[in-house]
Amino acid sequence: MRMHLLSFIVLACLPTILLGADRIQVFVTVPPQQTFVEQIGGPQVQVEALVGAGSNPHTYEPSPGQIARLAESEVYFGVGLPMEGAWIKRILAVNPKLRVVDLSEGIARRRLEAHEHDGQGAKPDHHHEADGEQDPHIWTSPLLVIRMAERIAKTLDEIDPDRSTDYESRLADFVAALKDLDAEVRADLGRLKYRRFMVYHPSWGYFADTYGLTQIPIEAEGKEPGPRQLAALIDQARRENIRVILAQPQMSTKSAEQVAREIGGRVEVVDPLSADYIGTIRHLTRVLTSAEE
Repeated sequence: MRMHLLSFIVLACLPTILLGADRIQVFVTVPPQQTFVEQIGGPQVQVEALVGAGSNPHTYEPSPGQIARLAESEVYFGVGLPMEGAWIKRILAVNPKLRVVDLSEGIARRRLEAHEHDGQGAKPDHHHEADGEQDPHIWTSPLLVIRMAERIAKTLDEIDPDRSTDYESRLADFVAALKDLDAEVRADLGRLKYRRFMVYHPSWGYFADTYGLTQIPIEAEGKEPGPRQLAALIDQARRENIRVILAQPQMSTKSAEQVAREIGGRVEVVDPLSADYIGTIRHLTRVLTSAEE
């Protein structure tokens, strides 16, 4: 009786076991990418993000367990974060057959904003793009996500051509959802009178560029503002009628809260690393439009 029951359980679980074994094992850098791959790959992919929820991708180090799982993976989708180069060397050392796809390839990269300085201190109302570090947050623009999604679908097609029709169908659905999102955001942000917003860490540059906005960072080039620079930022926020300061959960909100207190505004946490991509872009849009209500 026990043998029959055991056989039944094994047979009942066999389709799930086979599906798991048959999935394309995929790693990505950040949770939004995981969502993109899952939207296109559906049940044919098993995806893990190296940088989990709440972690800072600028300082993250993969765990030994992740390195071990990467050794069994078929494809790694990067996004152009500076530290990926070092990771990829370690990853390829344990899995030289891993296909590495940089989803930022072919996308014009902007530079992270930095504050201009003169001999008397910071002048944050004139921002320029830093000469060094490129802005890696390409996924914050829905239009750039469409390009990333097309690259993901192409890669999955090459790995698993028997399911190409499935990937192309899901890609079409995802692109349609992103185009709807883009139209919705354009309509909402098109009514904004003030086109500049303040943010602790400059994560939203591609979003801002896409929709004709300008982000003003409190932290620039990885550095907290000094007292004079912070005072200048507060003066700028008052002049430009800024009432909302954007922050993200992976980083300190202390400076953002100080600016908000001084201008009688508020801090809103919007996570650029959220796996709920469409929901996050809608939330950001509501935050920006509500600042003028």
